[in-house]
Amino acid sequence: MTLPIFSRAAGRIGAALLLLVLGTAGASAQQAQKETPPAPGVPKDFSIPSPTKFTLDNGMKVTLVPYGTIPKVTVDLAVLGGDASEGADQVWLGELMSSWMTEGTTTRTASQISQATARMGGSLDVTVGPNSTRVTGDSLSDFGPEMVRLVADVAEHPSFPESELARLKADQVRQLSIAKSRPQQIALEKFRSVMYPNHAYGRIFPTPEMIQGFTAAQVRAYYEASVGAARAHLYVAGRFDPAPMESAVREAFGGWKAGTPVSFPPPPASPRSARAIHLIDRPGAPQSTIILGVPVIDPSNPEYVPLLVTNTLLGGYFSSRITSNIREAKGYTYSPFSQVSVRYRDGYWAQNADVTTNATGPSLKEIFYEIDRLKKEPPSADELKAVQNYMAGVFVLQNSSRAGIIGQLEFVDLHGLPDDYLSGYVRRVYAVTPADVRRMTQKYIQDEKATIVVVGDKKMIEEQLKPYGTISR
Repeated sequence: MTLPIFSRAAGRIGAALLLLVLGTAGASAQQAQKETPPAPGVPKDFSIPSPTKFTLDNGMKVTLVPYGTIPKVTVDLAVLGGDASEGADQVWLGELMSSWMTEGTTTRTASQISQATARMGGSLDVTVGPNSTRVTGDSLSDFGPEMVRLVADVAEHPSFPESELARLKADQVRQLSIAKSRPQQIALEKFRSVMYPNHAYGRIFPTPEMIQGFTAAQVRAYYEASVGAARAHLYVAGRFDPAPMESAVREAFGGWKAGTPVSFPPPPASPRSARAIHLIDRPGAPQSTIILGVPVIDPSNPEYVPLLVTNTLLGGYFSSRITSNIREAKGYTYSPFSQVSVRYRDGYWAQNADVTTNATGPSLKEIFYEIDRLKKEPPSADELKAVQNYMAGVFVLQNSSRAGIIGQLEFVDLHGLPDDYLSGYVRRVYAVTPADVRRMTQKYIQDEKATIVVVGDKKMIEEQLKPYGTISR
């Protein structure tokens, strides 16, 4: 088809105009690249609105925090206990209890709980962590007091319908099977069992037989022993009318029995670590999963924030030294990371990595190299400043939601931290010096005592591992 003359002319004119625009844009882009970016702003301390705090006669603590502009509210009931309260023959008993609690109360069926939650435009969950059981509800602000009453009903009056028990236990057996097929979970189970022998913190998985043996009487007894007002703290954050919210809290929780006194944690953890390699054979595995770590301080220690800075620089973010080495420079792995993992009065530092099989030994070599390098020479001021900027930014983002605010408040309360921990966190991060980072590495990242767990193809990696420690049999 032949285009009309005026169309062809218009096309030529349009093309010329496009080239002119693109040329101008390119020149502007080049000019922008040459301009010096503005200096970053002065970091600010984090602050939250002043909370309202009170304690009910039954011992339950309450914290109400007005926060944000979105018309929603989060109601979070944290009850001290969690996995740390489980005995050696009760692993995942708390998880079973939490799943069963949402199956109905003495006045509501599971369906009615779901319908009420949906009508309030929200959600409701019961979860168990290392040190607490949490009943968490989220709703539109107009339904805040009603959500408080629903959370209270689920926490105080679970009916534990026996018709659901077999199904919930079957779900747990399936979850266990899936978890035990994943090398990261296999490695974590071994790592924690070595570091915390004979303690709840070291027990990650039950056996299928243990799950199948759980009885309704066991779950109810566990609930009676570990869930009660005296060990509970209710947090409410979001947009709400303070007077009706406080009234709803007092009405819904005022009659809850105190329960058994808190004995926490039972018993105190005493982590152990010695330089040894625990090799778990996974024949034919194309990669090896590594966890390498040592016990460190918990958040109640004044040096906890400097240790967090040290961890971030060493392996805790994308531009960290270990990540830059074994991911970017060597290509041994895709997503390595290090962390300071904490529980009540307990913590450990660990480097985690999934590496190609033929790079298992070389990866350990480079991890130890970066640790030892930081022990010998402090980082530059610029490298440290980049880490501090990252941590300050992440901290602000973590606290930009209702759940984030509540999580931070729970963290402070669990570990008994001072009132200014949150407001002074950014300031403390920026107060860390290069010499502090070196000292933290020397003092706490004691790689000569590291517990090393490797899950991989034994016949391919055993010889690679021998230079880095005795292989435990």
